[in-house]
Amino acid sequence: MNLIIGIITVIGCTLGGYILQGGHMPVLIQAAPLELVIMGGTVAGGFIIANPSIVIKRTLKSLGLLVKKPKYTKSSYIELLCMMYQTFKLAKTKGLLSLEKHIENPHESTIFSQFPGFQHNHHATDFFCDYLRLVTLGADKPYELDALMDEEIDVHHSEDNAIVTALQNIADGLPAIGIVAAVLGVIHTMGSITEPPEVLGRLIGGALVGTFMGVWLAYGYFGPMSNSLKAILEAESKYLRRIKVGLLAHLQGCAPSVSIEYARKALLSDVRPTFAEVEEATAALTAPTG
Repeated sequence: MNLIIGIITVIGCTLGGYILQGGHMPVLIQAAPLELVIMGGTVAGGFIIANPSIVIKRTLKSLGLLVKKPKYTKSSYIELLCMMYQTFKLAKTKGLLSLEKHIENPHESTIFSQFPGFQHNHHATDFFCDYLRLVTLGADKPYELDALMDEEIDVHHSEDNAIVTALQNIADGLPAIGIVAAVLGVIHTMGSITEPPEVLGRLIGGALVGTFMGVWLAYGYFGPMSNSLKAILEAESKYLRRIKVGLLAHLQGCAPSVSIEYARKALLSDVRPTFAEVEEATAALTAPTG
């Protein structure tokens, strides 16, 4: 929704202001498509040259996130905390081996099925189950798992950062590409130097559209889109870090309610549920089964 509102605002204010000051729309309408062909082809070619195939695929796929609702909200974190509480409670009461069938087949787990938002998040599910599996295999030293989890989250963050960098590079290059389009327009204009002033004026105006389009697209669209995508992808890493905090507290022998409280306190204020909200949610859970 924010993306749509932002696009409408940029277009409306830019073109509206241009029209109100007496700007000639025919010049803009005539030149813009050709300038976009030049710039779009240059941007696409440079994007392909600069990035490996995997980054190109991930970047194009990630653009869809810009039009979706925020994935990580207060309710999704309440669900996460409840899921960890349920899992840790089962491990405390029936032992670590009782978790095996849940972590080996998370999509068939009677615990995880109570929390569909978590269960359908394959990154989070794999992260949580992989480290529980390591614990059941005997890797129960919190400081070692802490370092390993940080390393995995850093790898995940670097992959996300490559996507953001690819999009930001487009934003950074667009003003210069717009100048290229403008220079080509000037070259075309110089070939018509014998034409009357009204024709030359139209040609020069059309050439300057390239500079306008480059700056406009860079700072009105691609730059903001890059920042928005960065925030969305960073939310994924923050979600994984909350799982890490809860797991480490559990490994240190904390009670399930204390473990999830550690995770809750590390949340940002806009998505952090209150202690009472978490307590109410966990009290409504059905007893975990082995």
